[in-house]
Amino acid sequence: MTEVARTKSAVVSSSPHINTQFACFKLNVAPSKIHRWGVYAGEPIPARRKVIEYTGERISRKETKRRSDEQKLTYLFTLDSYWTLDGAVNGSGAQYINHCCEPNIVARIVKNHILYISTRDIKPGEELTIDYHFDKEVEKVPCRCGALKCRGTINLS
Repeated sequence: MTEVARTKSAVVSSSPHINTQFACFKLNVAPSKIHRWGVYAGEPIPARRKVIEYTGERISRKETKRRSDEQKLTYLFTLDSYWTLDGAVNGSGAQYINHCCEPNIVARIVKNHILYISTRDIKPGEELTIDYHFDKEVEKVPCRCGALKCRGTINLS
């Protein structure tokens, strides 16, 4: 049975999964060598295709700061100068996509939706990765992506 917590009509699930409503391809969540959980292609994904939409609870900058200060592990994605999506609440599963310095997907914001687009052909079983682009001014976070051109941190230089 899946452990679930409720917060203001939103559902937080502790069991990692992909919400197929937001995925354009078969994707799986499984343990990752990079960090905790990862998302893997369940079928071939062609280059330049929408793979999944990043979803979650829409929260203000003030709430974003509160959650990032209180929680050790967060799934926060900045949508614009005011709004952030918290993938831990009603997330599509895209929140489990790990950072890599040589990613195979990129994020595009289109009409207030965060879309993950493949940058190249992705093979079945391959882990999906994205460059988090953490600001160089925030606390440095070590990178474990293993890419040939790994910069050693998920922060920008």
